[in-house]
Amino acid sequence: MASSASEEALQASLPKKLKENEGALVSDPGNSGSAAGSADSIDLLKISTSGSSNSNVVKTSNGVSSNDDDDMSIEDDDGDDDNEYDYDDNDDNDGFLYDDDDYMTLQSHFDNVNLPPGVEAPLPWLNDPSPSENLASTKTLTISDLPPCSSTVPSESSSSTKPADSIDDCIIQNSQQFKQFDIVEDFSDHHYSRMGFSDEQPPKSWAKRIQEEWKILEKDLPDTIFVRVYEARMELLRAVIIGPPGTPYHDGLFVFDCLFPTNYPKSPPMVYYYSGGLRLNPNLYECGKVCLSLLGTWSGKQNENWVPGQSTMLQVLVSIQALILNADPFFNEPGYDTTYVGAEGQKRSRSYNEEVFILSLKTMMYTLRRPPKYFEDFVLGHFRNRAHNILAACKAYTEGTLVGSVSEDAAQNVENSGSKQFKSSVARMMNMLITNFTKNGSTDCEQFRVGA
Repeated sequence: MASSASEEALQASLPKKLKENEGALVSDPGNSGSAAGSADSIDLLKISTSGSSNSNVVKTSNGVSSNDDDDMSIEDDDGDDDNEYDYDDNDDNDGFLYDDDDYMTLQSHFDNVNLPPGVEAPLPWLNDPSPSENLASTKTLTISDLPPCSSTVPSESSSSTKPADSIDDCIIQNSQQFKQFDIVEDFSDHHYSRMGFSDEQPPKSWAKRIQEEWKILEKDLPDTIFVRVYEARMELLRAVIIGPPGTPYHDGLFVFDCLFPTNYPKSPPMVYYYSGGLRLNPNLYECGKVCLSLLGTWSGKQNENWVPGQSTMLQVLVSIQALILNADPFFNEPGYDTTYVGAEGQKRSRSYNEEVFILSLKTMMYTLRRPPKYFEDFVLGHFRNRAHNILAACKAYTEGTLVGSVSEDAAQNVENSGSKQFKSSVARMMNMLITNFTKNGSTDCEQFRVGA
């Protein structure tokens, strides 16, 4: 399946710089995406998030292909969370696997796997070859007048000699002081690290435009999106987006690698999503494809597409957060907003949100155990701070509150109560989360543990 139809206009105030690009965005009847709760909200972002619904094989923007109808499930176990995840195929795109009983057997395949941060498990059905495997890795334009920035995470050699309390204090401090935008050095683990310019030097006009993009991001990023760019490879960018409240993605962290093409801004950026093998949104494929008309990965209306000279990377990132990670991702599927209307549509949407929330919890554990480079302290600090909120939400969902809902009345309404299967699955996931959060330094999590 593919991704959604155009979204309903998002009304909010985006910072001044992005408002200059407002002409490229036109409202369209459809579904509304909920923006993250932050001081910097979003202004009239109207980009189609639809995708082709007939293809069985998905060809990503970076050349990766994947079976479109296979939903992946990632399982964990609270008895041994030093192992990498394993995945399971599910051909029924209307429901994800809830059964965690086979995980202990599956995870044994990864006992001796040592993957770098941010790298997904190399299973045969998750092969994700670089689109430029045969291209030489070349260093492109550098910016000598920009100070280098290294990871905030202490190196192994230095941290191994420090007391545990000192390391914890350092992580907390680094997390609290984590910059929303920064320039870093090592790009070796970036998905597009082997793409970019060849031997020729990029034009000065291109470099100037990228520097303008950096200034916009540094000035106008909402407080729920974090970005790192690379001093030696100006075309590369990495973003971590916090899932918006009121959605099944709340409190989650979602990682994206981006590439400014050599003919930017004539062509839109390329974006890769670190899925962990999970399909938790019609617009975010297991293979990493991000389906958004603004990116040219879906043929939206003319006024919803990339507009050279007006559209920006900030617009792309905010659109992903607001239009893809929204409160009703079920309706991101093209045609679902007209096929499933009224009570039937709401019923299917609630069921889909339950499935998505389980996958979002698994994504949390995946990200916590394999944080992206330069975001290590931020990831650890985020989940340490949000652990109780996440577990409290899980507890509310087991008691009948609808996913993403903050209304206590929802838990008392039998008609709105979540399915028994969902409640049981959330209860199992809670115990896994408690183990992972406790290992990450969160305290008093055991109060949420569900008995066998």
